[in-house]
Amino acid sequence: MNEHPTETAPRFTNRLASETSPYLLQHAHNPVDWYPWGEEALARAKSENKPIFLSVGYSACHWCHVMERESFENPALAELMNERFVNVKVDREERPDIDQIYMSAVQAMTGRGGWPMSVFLTPDGQPFFGGTYYPPEDRHGMPGFRRVILSVDQAWQRRREEIHASAAEMTAHLADLAKLPADTGAKPLGSETIDNAAVALRRMFDPVHGGFGQAPKFPHPMDLKLLLRCAVRTQDAHSLHMVRHTLDKMARGGIYDHLGGGFARYSTDAKWLVPHFEKMLYDNALLAAAYTEAYQITGEEDFARTVRETLDYLIGRMQDPVEGGFYATEDADSEGVEGKFYVWSREEVVAVLGPERGERFCAIYDVSPHGNWEHQNILNLLKPLAQTASELKIDEDQLRRELAEDRAKLLARRETRIPPGKDTKVLTGWNGLALAAFADAAWTFDEPRYLEAARRCASFLKRRMTGPDGLLLHSFKDGQARFNAYLDDYAAVIDGLVRLFEADGDTGWLSWAGELADILDREFLDEADGGFFYTGSSHETLILRNKDYQDNATPSGNALAATALARLGRVTGDQARTDRAWKTIRAMGPILERYPMAAGQGLIALDFLLSDGPEIVLSSPLADDEYKSGRRLLGHRFEPGRVIVPNVAGSAASLELARDRPPKSGRLTAYVCRGTSCEEPRVGVDALADRI
Repeated sequence: MNEHPTETAPRFTNRLASETSPYLLQHAHNPVDWYPWGEEALARAKSENKPIFLSVGYSACHWCHVMERESFENPALAELMNERFVNVKVDREERPDIDQIYMSAVQAMTGRGGWPMSVFLTPDGQPFFGGTYYPPEDRHGMPGFRRVILSVDQAWQRRREEIHASAAEMTAHLADLAKLPADTGAKPLGSETIDNAAVALRRMFDPVHGGFGQAPKFPHPMDLKLLLRCAVRTQDAHSLHMVRHTLDKMARGGIYDHLGGGFARYSTDAKWLVPHFEKMLYDNALLAAAYTEAYQITGEEDFARTVRETLDYLIGRMQDPVEGGFYATEDADSEGVEGKFYVWSREEVVAVLGPERGERFCAIYDVSPHGNWEHQNILNLLKPLAQTASELKIDEDQLRRELAEDRAKLLARRETRIPPGKDTKVLTGWNGLALAAFADAAWTFDEPRYLEAARRCASFLKRRMTGPDGLLLHSFKDGQARFNAYLDDYAAVIDGLVRLFEADGDTGWLSWAGELADILDREFLDEADGGFFYTGSSHETLILRNKDYQDNATPSGNALAATALARLGRVTGDQARTDRAWKTIRAMGPILERYPMAAGQGLIALDFLLSDGPEIVLSSPLADDEYKSGRRLLGHRFEPGRVIVPNVAGSAASLELARDRPPKSGRLTAYVCRGTSCEEPRVGVDALADRI
């Protein structure tokens, strides 16, 4: 650790200064002698026989910033930490493998988890004590961080053998948790498994505000997409109601940015009013996909508007204008205050819009003199705009136009504020999720900009995130790609590439997806017990090799792998891929049966595997107006088991599905098969429309 006495340079600089992660760089001038995770820190801990203090967080985490200000910038606390521990700081978004292992430990020790995560490890990396946020001193029944580090140090000095035994026991317990539960011989997975999941979701549904459970309330996009499939599979009106009600409430709530588009991470209350203001790429990608499917099944224009505004937000604020990849997050804090960038006073709204329009806007968007949150106002729509227009006796289209003008003026004013920090690292798996969302939306909404955004993202992943050996890398920042990619990175990219092929017909995307699927098998497959490991065989050795099979904020790696392989297998006609998807889902069977609320993506994969298609080859001599009209027809229909093979001028003729299926009479021809039977080819848009 170096000290700089001059006023122009930071007083302290530690080893994090050479990192690329914005989160790690935020801590580069703490007085704590931080190490990044790596051999140097582990070797020092072993040579000096010191425990490791592992602190895990991410750049958009509000309480991570709080703990830094209170404890890690405190010279006295830092001196204690440096004297008694080897201190390691990890960005959970760069190293989800480390985060998964030690978060499981904290949850096992305390019954809860979260970030910042604070874990004490033996010199060989085994956890023996942990928690999350600690205040600097005892506060509100929480032990102070000073007391925690002194107590841990005292225990290490006096009861070291006991700690080693406890840590070894905990590590063995984590290894057991990492295993897929044994199949108890239950009946084979089928539609009843999906029906049971819908029943479980119904029990958790909030009939007043939508969503599942109470505060804090998370969006659950995978569960919403599962319910849409239940609605189609069994004509279950209540499943569709749960989705429509939830999506409507979220899009009208404060969790949605009514000026700039996009969703915050979650709502701190049950009615979606007060968000935790950070914006994550994965949330917005997954929710855009859910709203796209909801639009396909309902035709509700408000859902389409939400998709467009969300994807426009991602293009405008989160896509690297040069490279084409999407950034990870925007912070909750601005000028050190959570939500400051997003909230409004009534006076400011009226000053921007004028008295008449300002007063009306305030009434519609819940802006009051006293505020709806900490004496400020979070914009949210109290009622659907159709209802408001009726009550105001104004044409709904006119009201929408005028409110759009008002929002544009307020957005322009907001842009003069100091914005939240942005984590501009690019993560492979999250970009795979975005790639899928943009590809699906491109042809659903006939929007070339979304197709171009998807292509730029895929090209970035191919150009920057692929090593010379063909293996994917996980994180990109400042021109440098780092870290071996994880299971969900591969799975998300494969799925996104297949969907991009379905959108634009470029078989190059499909070929690359096949190459990545081969690597997936070679690097991650567990031949002995089934499923896939989270880390590849080329990865560094950690205290255990985890398996990711339960959804969290993002789909589980195994479920996403099954989803991707099932779709790839059907599009290419490769039965081995489909068989691998089935084996993965069967390995996850006990999770799907016992914990459906943690298995939404796995159940989506099961629904796809159980479906009989359709498989549609769209052959045309040219990508002409007739072809585009056919694509639009298909894009407006929700068929979750469907795959599409665009075959323009024979571009996909090498694929099994498209072989010997040319356009007839020089016109658009749709070849439709379900299961093992095929229909008569439909020639022309009218014939395709009749079929739909």
